[in-house]
Amino acid sequence: MKKLGLGRGLDALLPDTGAEEGGVRQVPVSQIDRNPGQPRTSFDEGALAALSESIRSSGILQPLLVTEQENGRYTIVAGERRFRAARLAGLSEVPCLVKTMTREEAMAASLIENLQREDLNPAEEAEGIRALMDECGLTQEQVAARLGQSRPAVANTLRLLTLDKEMLDALRTGKLSAGHGRVLAGIRDEAFRAALFQKALREHLSVRQMEALAADGPVPAAPARPKPPAALAPELSDMRERLRSAVGVKNVLFQGNGKKGKITLAYNSPEELDLIYAALETLEGK
Repeated sequence: MKKLGLGRGLDALLPDTGAEEGGVRQVPVSQIDRNPGQPRTSFDEGALAALSESIRSSGILQPLLVTEQENGRYTIVAGERRFRAARLAGLSEVPCLVKTMTREEAMAASLIENLQREDLNPAEEAEGIRALMDECGLTQEQVAARLGQSRPAVANTLRLLTLDKEMLDALRTGKLSAGHGRVLAGIRDEAFRAALFQKALREHLSVRQMEALAADGPVPAAPARPKPPAALAPELSDMRERLRSAVGVKNVLFQGNGKKGKITLAYNSPEELDLIYAALETLEGK
């Protein structure tokens, strides 16, 4: 995943709540709840097991950031991976920094921590930003300011959410990068987008290769060749020749068969029109 290079650290998002909240306390694991707004949805089991072994031998080196609920329980703002590993290690208590935070501050801090650690895949990053906007009523500009990113960078990340589920799943599992996703999100033709997506997976295309193919656009379908007219039955072919001779025009068109169809007399000059008119008078006995 790309290096995010956020302009603001996690400390910049935390409210200055005074010395009474500045200390670290040991909090029972049984009193800590996961954050329902956690942007990260996938945790590598192997990496968790490795972190658990490290915690068994060295303890938790960085406290969890939590908020205290009215019922006395605590909700994780940042550090869920450490919390999960601590439970695997069998710890009964974990060090926590308890802060009073608004919902917006807590969501932003959770998102920032994951982004700075590069723990989020592109789909989770986009979903986390969208949740922060929707639940806190923030604009792209406001979110960009809180995350230390530019507004275009936030907009480009959010565009990934226009991709269908299969494409988002490819971003979650690392089959495609955020760069691949942005190329796909910029394609309006859904059929072309789907075809390029499958080609990228099949041929392991780079972002540059995808950009070049996207710039070329879909290959236009070859126009269908008109079907040649069906051969006339011998008796109809004979009738056509007799009409040409009787009327005096060459363009006598037959369509159909012996049961139904149509006959068209076409003229290419005033003289041929006069010939058709004369043949009509002959039929009328004039």
